Amino acid sequence: MTEHRIAILGLAGLLLACQPKPPAAAPPTDVTAEIQAVGTTFGAAMNAGDAAGIANLYTTDAQLLPPNAPMATGRAEIEAVWRGMIDAARPGVTLTTVEAVGMDSMAVEVGRYVLTDSTGAAFDEGKYMVWWRRTADGWRLHRDIWNSDRPAAGTAAAPAEAK
Repeated sequence: MTEHRIAILGLAGLLLACQPKPPAAAPPTDVTAEIQAVGTTFGAAMNAGDAAGIANLYTTDAQLLPPNAPMATGRAEIEAVWRGMIDAARPGVTLTTVEAVGMDSMAVEVGRYVLTDSTGAAFDEGKYMVWWRRTADGWRLHRDIWNSDRPAAGTAAAPAEAK
């Protein structure tokens, strides 16, 4: 019986060794310039108060994960979130890509944002991460999450970290 097990294991090993190797994945590429171009369009839409224009920069099945609020799924819910933010504060936004790396039809961006009021004074700044998808219409936000560097109201400031 032991001989049969050894023979079966040997045959299984031989079969596995003869399997073709999967094709190598394309190495990650820097897609910063492409992502920044969409970010510029996003910023222009935000500065113009165009929530529908912002929502159209997302995939149809995108998810927005805003801080201290429920997740929004799909363009209609995402537009409603941005409309609420625009109506509440009419913020201006500056987005700065720190890194954007893509593979095939997907990219991940890490960046920083600054929100300003109508006088240009900053009232929030923080960081964000976006999972992008390349579509027939170009790069679109697929998952979008951000959070403030400022302490929550009523809490003590967190220790300073290296930026």
